[in-house]
Amino acid sequence: MLNFKLSSVKLNAAVLLGATLMFSACGGNNTEEANGDGAGSIQIDGSSTVYPITEAVAEEYRAEAPDVKVTVGVSGTGGGFKKFTRGEIDIVNASRPIKDSEASVAKESGITYVELPVAYDGLTVVVHPENNWVKDITTEELKKIWEPAAQGKIKRWNQIRPEWPDQEIHLYGPGVESGTYDYFTEAVVGESGASRGDYTASEDDNVLVQGVSTDVNALGFFGFAYYEENQNKLKIVPVNDLNDANGKGAITPTLETVKDGSYAPLSRPLFIYVNSKAAARPATVDFVNFYLDNAADLSQEVGYIPMPAEMYKEQKEKFKQFAESAGKNQ
Repeated sequence: MLNFKLSSVKLNAAVLLGATLMFSACGGNNTEEANGDGAGSIQIDGSSTVYPITEAVAEEYRAEAPDVKVTVGVSGTGGGFKKFTRGEIDIVNASRPIKDSEASVAKESGITYVELPVAYDGLTVVVHPENNWVKDITTEELKKIWEPAAQGKIKRWNQIRPEWPDQEIHLYGPGVESGTYDYFTEAVVGESGASRGDYTASEDDNVLVQGVSTDVNALGFFGFAYYEENQNKLKIVPVNDLNDANGKGAITPTLETVKDGSYAPLSRPLFIYVNSKAAARPATVDFVNFYLDNAADLSQEVGYIPMPAEMYKEQKEKFKQFAESAGKNQ
């Protein structure tokens, strides 16, 4: 079982396994207004990391229920939560838990929701395939590269290790609306959102893949699935000092290292959040149950790590209770 230690993220077994139902004060939201009556439509947006899983689920579901229109957008976890907490979408993909500030906005808007973990991910550090000097990297070196104090100062490879070449290092990473950005800065720098700003940023991981794959002096990071999909044009970098100097040497994210916790703290759960008004509609209930029934197979198919079967059962039960309560409150 994974062991997530980040204090501000508060990811532990209780969060993942508990029935974390978030309720706010009474009030309206505009999800139904945005979707018409919403009976045959489900609007999803948010994390580019979770997108491959949700899009794979949606594609399979469209074949099962062609009359239900499922749309999946990508605006980053932060951008998705902005829409979600305003009641503009039914489900948000999230590569981190909701922040207290976002939960406050939801409460003010009268939005109630449920958090459902759906898979695991290992944040993946990559370089260009022709980079022949980076065999591994330590978490301290990643911090030296990405911390705010590095801006305008740490600009060349030999500043990281003297034996690395005296060439410019070109950095690619998620933008500030990305949950991956939040999680990486928390895990590596020690403070969520604390990062140098002089790097090529995008909420679209495909843009980062393109950048690293065409620049021999590039270094970037994103979710494991994007490496898996593009491994023919990227080189993965094993990371050392991941788990309190466990003596195992540099570790590469894999199904095994993410599941057994040895790739912590760069391992993380991935989530969907479901709006209660959407959960009162049969189409949404059917879709979310379909999602949880198929997330294990489809998450692995697109390059992520499935949760244990028991956890999916627990999430289905949690959602069932939430949807029943949502239906009674309509």
